[in-house]
Amino acid sequence: MKQAVSSYVFLLQRLHVGHLDAMVASGAQTIEIFAARHHFDYTDRGGVKEIASWFRSNDVRATLHQPIFDANTGEWSRHHQPALNLIDVEKSRRINAMDEVKRALEAAEQIPFESIVLNLGTSNDTWSERTLDLSLTAIEHIKAFAHPLGVKTLVETSPHEVATPDHLLEILRVGHFDTVGVCLDTGHMNLPGRGGVEAAFAILGDRVKEVHLNDNHGEKDEHCWPGEGTIDWKLVTAGIAAITNPPICVLEIAYEPELTSAEVTKLATKAFETLNK
Repeated sequence: MKQAVSSYVFLLQRLHVGHLDAMVASGAQTIEIFAARHHFDYTDRGGVKEIASWFRSNDVRATLHQPIFDANTGEWSRHHQPALNLIDVEKSRRINAMDEVKRALEAAEQIPFESIVLNLGTSNDTWSERTLDLSLTAIEHIKAFAHPLGVKTLVETSPHEVATPDHLLEILRVGHFDTVGVCLDTGHMNLPGRGGVEAAFAILGDRVKEVHLNDNHGEKDEHCWPGEGTIDWKLVTAGIAAITNPPICVLEIAYEPELTSAEVTKLATKAFETLNK
């Protein structure tokens, strides 16, 4: 298993090198930075330079999760709904979302991001010819911007109609996106009507280049530590093992204010040990 941790676990805090050290101490070989300005301000040149310097000094890979929160909506809270939607029905909102993702990608000029994870749509979007076309356009634009920076594009399975495993494969097929991969989120696939993690791995197969590891109780997207919910993790590890080129496996866990960096290290270490058995 290619072990990784997402900075999502520190989301309400300003990302600093101490957080990066804590994630690496758990055995992470890759760190996925969650692009949210209150957390990782990709428009702050000094802050980006500091993070970039850390990666140059450590044998650790970097990936990026697209921003989903609008920087103009004020202070973020854990109850905030995603405001940036790459396939929004309103053109001005689509453009705003696209511009914000590109701003985040500009950090790849200093930080060696290997890939970016994109979310297509929100819970308000349904599958249709229109959302298919908008998804094709979004991927094409981001891919064209990311490729010269050496960043691969991944699309994530989400708990709504547009980004089911079947629909993501349809988008990639119609767009002839042979170099675009999929990020399979285990928690999203455990929600009602999503078919379960075993079916998701079977459908997506070798298109899976990254896996977001998180648990829930089958009712809402909780982003718990593996083993705290109802997901059968033997099915997850079997699905990962069946992929020809092992994907990056990212612990994407919800922020808990009471957890210290040291406690995050311990919990992540335990999760990796359990999953590797």
